[in-house]
Amino acid sequence: MPGVPPTRFVYLGPESTFAEQALLTIPAAVGGIRTAARSVPEALEAVRAGEADAALVPWENSIGGAVGVTLDEVVDGDPLVITRDVVIPVEFVLAARADVTLSGVRTIAAHPQASIQCRSWLRSHAPDATIVDVLSNGAAAVSAAEGVNDAAICAPIAVERFHLKVLADKIADHPDAVTRFVLLSRPGTPPPAPTGDDITSLAIWIAHDRVGALLAVLTELAVRGVNLTRIESRPTGERLGRYVFFLECTGHVAEARVGEALQGLRRVCAEVRFLGSYQRALPPGQPERPVPPPTGLSDADYADSAAWLRKLRRGELA
Repeated sequence: MPGVPPTRFVYLGPESTFAEQALLTIPAAVGGIRTAARSVPEALEAVRAGEADAALVPWENSIGGAVGVTLDEVVDGDPLVITRDVVIPVEFVLAARADVTLSGVRTIAAHPQASIQCRSWLRSHAPDATIVDVLSNGAAAVSAAEGVNDAAICAPIAVERFHLKVLADKIADHPDAVTRFVLLSRPGTPPPAPTGDDITSLAIWIAHDRVGALLAVLTELAVRGVNLTRIESRPTGERLGRYVFFLECTGHVAEARVGEALQGLRRVCAEVRFLGSYQRALPPGQPERPVPPPTGLSDADYADSAAWLRKLRRGELA
């Protein structure tokens, strides 16, 4: 129903992972119904089918880059729009049952990506331990809690949930690593109101029979002072050389300069899929000021120039 805030949330499971930790930063989700999905496609399909109001899925990681399966899924199927993003630190801990000490750890359960991100710490502090691959950070915590393995590399959210103790915290090799998640819903309501510090996300397909097609795309943004903050390409699956481009720029679709840029993209691209305009999330402890538009490209400047043109057309100015 248009205008009704989401109450049914689905997220990339299982429980006790960074995705659930990110979801719990959203107040509506804390008091709503939360369901873990087995995969990103399953989570997004639940929203498309009306079984959930919104899905929280990983979008990009500061170490590993874009999450390809999420990018692929948002352009494959009925449109979904991003209503907000969440950025959380990736802080791995080594956790175990109360009677286990670090010196007694012989096996450590870990998702392969987690153990890779903690490789230097493991080499220095647990060189003789065997790393046992599991399907998720949550599964690693369960393994340690049930005594299948001595310890687990997991997210902090799992420690209290599975009654574990922390043998070592912040063990990741990149202490400032973060993961960005996005909350996707079905379209049908206007984007959240502009805040002055917003992101607009798009997927575009360029016209392959046009020379300089990608340059034309970038020009539509640049001439209006719209700052492109991210561009990512993904193969379409049609054949080699066919890509869909994911763009993110500062600004909101309600702003004149961004709106004009989108109109320009619509003219020069084979297809444009609007993925949302929403307030930019920042990692905790990393405040940044939004970059103001260049001189002559603010909404006030656009309004003034439009009023001037209307007068010209009415013959009011020489």
